[in-house]
Amino acid sequence: MSISHNFPDIPPVWALGFLAAEVAAAFVLPLAFFSSSLTTMIGMGLIVVGLAVMVWSALWFRRKQTSIEPREVPTALIVEGPYRINRNPIYTGMALGLVGVAFWLGALSAVAVAIGFPFVITTRFIRGEEAALRSAFGPQADAYFARSRRW
Repeated sequence: MSISHNFPDIPPVWALGFLAAEVAAAFVLPLAFFSSSLTTMIGMGLIVVGLAVMVWSALWFRRKQTSIEPREVPTALIVEGPYRINRNPIYTGMALGLVGVAFWLGALSAVAVAIGFPFVITTRFIRGEEAALRSAFGPQADAYFARSRRW
């Protein structure tokens, strides 16, 4: 399978959908605004950190010569770099970016939308990816799961 085969059911599309939902929620149903120069700076910082984590994490797929595409059979278990701390740093980077956008918008409803992202990604992708890693790497994957966080 390839990204074009799975499109649009891929994590970046889900992240963009959540981003659009955040913007819509902020302007249509803001609940409460908390915008300030501080929240704008926090938001921008989270966006930058999220993007940096995603790029750093994606580079490890290239270094290990394994597919970054969800639902592909893994050929390497990546346990270095950001994967030492977190099993899903690309998704975590996306979540940080979405929280950053919510803070930048300064709307409580946007924060509520961003909080839903990890639950959707866990259900749509992470559980299947963990099962594929267990199938491919057995006890080595279990040991990695025991010493690292999902989020």
